[in-house]
This record gives sequence, structure tokens and C-alpha cells, in this order.
Amino acid sequence: MNRYVVLQQLGDGTYGSVVLAQRRDTGEKVAIKRMKRKYYSWDEAMNLREVKSLKKLNHANIVKLREVIRENDTLYFVFEYMRGNLYQLMRDSERPLPEPVLRNILYQVLQGLAHMHRHGFFHRDLKPENLLCAGPDLIKIADLGLAREVRSRPPYTDYVSTRWYRAPEVLLRDTHYGPPIDLWALGCIAAELYTCRPLFPGNSEIDQLYKICGVLGSPERGEWPEGFALAEALRFRFPASAGVPLARAVPGASAAALALLAALLRYPPRDRPTAPQALR
Repeated sequence: MNRYVVLQQLGDGTYGSVVLAQRRDTGEKVAIKRMKRKYYSWDEAMNLREVKSLKKLNHANIVKLREVIRENDTLYFVFEYMRGNLYQLMRDSERPLPEPVLRNILYQVLQGLAHMHRHGFFHRDLKPENLLCAGPDLIKIADLGLAREVRSRPPYTDYVSTRWYRAPEVLLRDTHYGPPIDLWALGCIAAELYTCRPLFPGNSEIDQLYKICGVLGSPERGEWPEGFALAEALRFRFPASAGVPLARAVPGASAAALALLAALLRYPPRDRPTAPQALR
């Protein structure tokens, strides 16, 4: 770690804290994530999901892992540094960004997701804070700490992603979910880009499902029998809700954007487009 000088703390999470640092030799700024638990061998460190996924994923729209350092049983990830994230970008712009800019942002995220999914990973925690940016022109997917290999066997843990961006199957405790949960999250983020406010701001898992039904209308049993089976196992009943037109929920979105939102925000995961399909 003596190759780097720490400049300031950037954030603190459940598994690690992040600092802004600078390489002594080149002056390059980097973000260094220090893991909280100890790693007593390289093998243990190399088996971490984040390391496994980032070592395999090399793409312009996925944040680059520069190196992994293990020192005194502490593990450090050195990432390229991006000065902002999509949440800050939305917060700092008084009004929604112009449609061509929003389309470019979504295009970049879909490119990154398509690459991830093609290489057998899905993110599981896509949200505006995890989309790093240098202004609106360059977006990179970050924080792959929850990323799963598609090959790794279900059942997966049910705790995943910040509630507002969580797919209905995850809210209903499905343990066999997959890449479609990332497309749902992107639908929520896309709607938020057009309105600068979250589409489904639930304050609990049950309230989250009610918020979704309030906008999209409740699902039909025939359309999503698996969802009803999950709901019955939790003794949850979908409310009788007709929903509202998406154009009213997301004012300002173009017809093309509304069509994409309608496709991404479908209850049955199998009915959502894949990232390459959404790019078309």
C-alpha cells in the first residue's frame, strides 16, 4: 500500500470502506476499497465474488479493478476513480437531463449489463449510487460485491439490492432469480432519470409490492403463476389495483422510453427483455 497516498474517505459500507488515493509514482487518482474482514490466504481472497467477477469482466462500462493488495491479512481493491455517480448527477441537476443524454446513459448501462450477463454474472444491486460517472457522458457499473455467477447454484439469498430497485420475485423471496432482476432495476432507474424521483419508494418489502401494484396494476394469476405461488407461501395477497398509465407515472418520457419501461417492468422475469434485446 506504500505505493499510494490516501487523500480522503469516500464512503463506508457493510463490508468495506472506500478512500480516494493517489499513486506516488504517476499521480493517478484511484479509489481503494478496504475490506473489513481479515483474509488469511491469497486463495481465500481470490475466491471473493467481487474479485472473481471483476477479473473476468473487462468493459468500458464496468469499473476497472487495477489491482488487489493483501497486506497484514487486510484486503484492498484498487479501482479506477470516477468522481461522481448517477444519484449525485440526478440530485445536482435541477430538472431531468435532456432525452438524448438519458438515452445515452441507459445505452451505456445496458452495454455493461450485456457484457456481465454474457460472461455469466448478474449484478443484484443495481441502483443510481452504483452507476459511477464522469458527468453524463461516461457511465460505469460498480460495486459488484453482490454479483453472482449465473452458473453458481440457486438458491440465492433473498436479501439483495436496495429495496426501491428490487424485482417483485426477490421481494416475494424467490431464491431462483437471475439476470432479469438487473433489467427490472434498470427499469426503475430509467423512470427515475425522467422524473428525478424514485418510481417505487416503498418503506418496507410489503409496501414496496403495494407501490409497484399501485403503478403497474396487480399481476394476473394466469400471467405469473409462480409469483402467486410465492405470494401464497408468504401469506401475501396482491391488492386489487388497476395501476396508472406509465405516461402519467413517468411524465416527460418519450413513446420509445415508455415502451422500454413497459418491457423492463414486467412481472414475469421471463417476459423482460435481455440486455442485448433491450439495446435494440
